[in-house]
Amino acid sequence: MRNPGLAAVLSVIIPGVGQIYNGQFLWAIFWFIITPGAWIGTAGLLGWVCHIISAYFAYTYAQNNPNR
Repeated sequence: MRNPGLAAVLSVIIPGVGQIYNGQFLWAIFWFIITPGAWIGTAGLLGWVCHIISAYFAYTYAQNNPNR
């Protein structure tokens, strides 16, 4: 069983790790690419948004698909 809270915390720390925990490898690659781009492209102003969005998606996927 997946723990939604753990998936969210992992994605807050490093976006994409929560997706790996959930088995969503393509989404993990997406977050691994987009997040550094957001940090660098906005000079650090909007990178945190990727962390929050990634955590939200990891949480909701783990909550809706606990046994996949």
